[in-house]
Amino acid sequence: MTHCVLLNADYGFLNVVNWKRAMCLVAKNKVQVLRFSERIIRTAEGVVLKVPAVMKLIKLIRTLYRSRVPFSKRNVLVRDGFRCAYCGDKYGRLTIDHIIPKSRGGKTDFDNCVSACKSCNNKKGNRTPREANMFLKVKVYQPTISEFLRLRVEKLGIVSLLKDFGIY
Repeated sequence: MTHCVLLNADYGFLNVVNWKRAMCLVAKNKVQVLRFSERIIRTAEGVVLKVPAVMKLIKLIRTLYRSRVPFSKRNVLVRDGFRCAYCGDKYGRLTIDHIIPKSRGGKTDFDNCVSACKSCNNKKGNRTPREANMFLKVKVYQPTISEFLRLRVEKLGIVSLLKDFGIY
């Protein structure tokens, strides 16, 4: 495991950090290690250190959660599962397609943008999907912060670790 779970002082999930960042936090005494992973580090002096798996901050950090996920190309691709919204292809290079084209007053937001492969985007062109006789295979919606955190935790494969602590 190359990532470590970072919890707030009240045991709320904060983030997942790289093991190098985790070792820095331990060295600065900013965290308390709750569980170690199986991975070990050997220093040049011959010291053997265990890499933490779950850490808790000593001081509580106030977290201000945004009400919504900021719009970006990456966030649209994550929402659509890195697949083309029209053909379902996941191996081609993906772009962002406006369902209602910008030239017709379409906005650049989650409700009007989907991921599309280059061939589907060129085929659709400056038309709506209905005019191009194309159909969406994904649900178009504004994602929430909790959905993105869930996707990230599942991608890292640390669901069982968080379930052990009663967090997930």
